[in-house]
Amino acid sequence: MIKEGKVPYRVFVIAGSEPLGSAGIQADVKAISACGGYAAGAITCVVDEDTEHVKDVCLIPVDMVVSQIQSFMEDVGADCIKTGMLYSKDLVLKVSEMIKNYAGIPLVVDPVMVSSSGDQLLEDEAIFCYKKKLMPLATIITPNMREAEILLGRKLNIHGILDDLKELSIWGNSVIIKSVPYKDKLADYFYCPQNGDFREYIKPIIKTKNVNGTGDMFASSIATYLARGWNIIDAIDKSEDFIHKAISYGAKFSFGTGFGPVFPFYKNYTKLQKENLRYRMNISQDRNNR
Repeated sequence: MIKEGKVPYRVFVIAGSEPLGSAGIQADVKAISACGGYAAGAITCVVDEDTEHVKDVCLIPVDMVVSQIQSFMEDVGADCIKTGMLYSKDLVLKVSEMIKNYAGIPLVVDPVMVSSSGDQLLEDEAIFCYKKKLMPLATIITPNMREAEILLGRKLNIHGILDDLKELSIWGNSVIIKSVPYKDKLADYFYCPQNGDFREYIKPIIKTKNVNGTGDMFASSIATYLARGWNIIDAIDKSEDFIHKAISYGAKFSFGTGFGPVFPFYKNYTKLQKENLRYRMNISQDRNNR
């Protein structure tokens, strides 16, 4: 039974838009919806890309981004905030200033710096601002291996990964480093400085190019479970399961010539297929009865 009142589990995303529907705010909206949240957001930039390359980036004026944030937060409010592609130094600074106004709301920072095809998505000057202004506000940051190395300014020390995690949590935030090679598998490494909790998530490599937007969806899944009131550990556990299944289902489909999307709506897929089958059977029966 749905209780009357405010729309529950509101996740506000500050991120870029792209035409494929597989990454950026489009991926965020899908993941949040699939995990039971209400998705809203401010668009920071428009990316022109196909499945192989980023072709161009058009920045939304910073004042417009700030205004979008204010319009939603001051009228509706959020249960969690998630940042994605911020791109420029000025934008990181202004978004950080805005988020300070909502200090009681969990913040998931996905430091989007590199695309699946290897294209840089962040100005060099913005990296320092991330560490100086935005990271100290975060509940958790979710860099992949390449992004973690950019933030550290050096290669990861796989044999001393805990030290690297601690360095990336000096602002008081939890951190999870994603997609680190581990023998013939991949590993995500999590650390929470508040209680010293360290966890490894070892998973098999799924042979697919449909991995565009995995970082966006993973971070948005975490944000959704935090918005739903889950603690950080349980939110991570649930999101690890969600993204693994989304990649597994997405691997079954073809999408362009490069990096395609994952499939976050796997829970409903069988139901939709059965619905389509019933529809076609009914249409066929109607034709036969004419």
